[in-house]
Amino acid sequence: MTLAKFNLRTAILLGSILIGASPALAETVLHRGNAGEPQTLDQAHTSINIEEFILKDLYEGLTIYDASGKIVPGTAESWDLSDDGLVYTFKLRADAKWSDGSPVTAEDFAFSLKRVEDPKTAAGYANILFPIKNAEKVNKGEVPLDQLGVKAVDEKTLEITLERPTPFFLELLAHQTALPVSKASVEKNGADFVKPGVMVSNGAYKLVAHTPNDTLTTEKNPSYWDAANVKIDKVIFYPIDDQAASVRRFEAKEMDLAYNFSADQIDRLKKAYGEQVHVSSALATYYYAFDTRQEPYSDVRVRRALSMAVDRDFLAKDIYSGSQLPSYSMVPFGMAGYEPGKADFADMSQLDREDEALKLMKEAGYGEGGKPLKIEIRYNTNPNHERVATAVADMWKNTFGAEVSLVNLDVSSHYAYLQEGGKFNVARAGWTADYADAENFLALSVGSNKTFNYGHFENAEFDGLMKKSYEEIDPTKRAKILHDAETLLMKEQPIAPFLSQAELWLVSDRVKGWQDNAANQHLSKFLSIAE
Repeated sequence: MTLAKFNLRTAILLGSILIGASPALAETVLHRGNAGEPQTLDQAHTSINIEEFILKDLYEGLTIYDASGKIVPGTAESWDLSDDGLVYTFKLRADAKWSDGSPVTAEDFAFSLKRVEDPKTAAGYANILFPIKNAEKVNKGEVPLDQLGVKAVDEKTLEITLERPTPFFLELLAHQTALPVSKASVEKNGADFVKPGVMVSNGAYKLVAHTPNDTLTTEKNPSYWDAANVKIDKVIFYPIDDQAASVRRFEAKEMDLAYNFSADQIDRLKKAYGEQVHVSSALATYYYAFDTRQEPYSDVRVRRALSMAVDRDFLAKDIYSGSQLPSYSMVPFGMAGYEPGKADFADMSQLDREDEALKLMKEAGYGEGGKPLKIEIRYNTNPNHERVATAVADMWKNTFGAEVSLVNLDVSSHYAYLQEGGKFNVARAGWTADYADAENFLALSVGSNKTFNYGHFENAEFDGLMKKSYEEIDPTKRAKILHDAETLLMKEQPIAPFLSQAELWLVSDRVKGWQDNAANQHLSKFLSIAE
């Protein structure tokens, strides 16, 4: 055999081997549309779901939500709860590792929880972990950090002591605020620990690139304890708050997932894409907040009048095409064991509400024959929100003769402005349950909540009822206290709930493993791609 013939046969053989192997070697990529650019990738400063979707791919908490939205073990393979309901003992997985190959330890979790509650960190969501013993006192600087009820018993055993029995605590631990950070990485890199090439994470994916307002790219983390079952090699997030552009990219097959598309497109999209259009019920509320620090929004009569004049049926039917429901309570219906405390005008006809609203506004000295009513509505950039704001502005103009203007910012800037205490008249906001308990919605309006009480509402009776609810162990009595608190909140109307929300997703038929769920939890580790 000549050398030339040998080389030719070898080349053909190698070529056939490579061609035959190429499907197995092909990289699987998931293209995820995200509804905006994240403000942060720091667990201690996160606050919105477009950050959550990314962070929960990168990091894994003690508990996680599975594909159906149920709480299951995460980095903790098991746990025990003391008979008095106050002490959780978590056993971490022996093979849980950080993306740099180092072990995930109980001390990493203890350090992370202390970091969130440390007043120097100024974590906006620190209150979500206040059920931990001394957490609120630590966060307020009243007791030292080492008094927080968390302790690394050994390398793989974490003990968490609570202030009071908290039935939903395992759900709190699945929140992005409770995601761990690598103690070694944070101490070495400081604020830079969130950067690509620096970040050390313990989730199914690791951060490899981030071009703000363009793409954020993650790759499968080979050190992840369950890497063998992670089917997608790379996930690319696209921060698109332009819903029309998001839909176009989905239709062009440039994205596999598109989140929160314009509701007026539901019928068209369903006709074109059928089951790829997902409209799922959610424990979520769409509301407007009034800045109670300034007139006339400091006047309960004005707040009630403005809320009563909003035709929620119109918003639900004509703007959201029936994909959302009218709401008169801050807590959405569907919360197990809880009856929402609706506004006292909920059962009135819209015409009767408007008549009552005119009387209240006149009593307050505004509107026809009184002081002129000038209102600025702020909302985050989004066609649905713009249509709602335009409709509400028209309702207030027609009912009260108000002069209404609209201001919009991208989602990150909008919420940053509100959370940092920026002044406003009326602002659009939404809240999706962090955990299935009425307290999660009502705690937003507690006077001490400096991050999410956007309108800076202060009411001693409401705060007292919320404090009482934390002290009540009996579930039925606790639910009644929370109901009374919400009834008071709806009477005062510092926030005006408009709609119980649904989650709107476009999911390519090549994405497998997707399950709609009320928690709106869709970790990439549970998905796969069928080419």
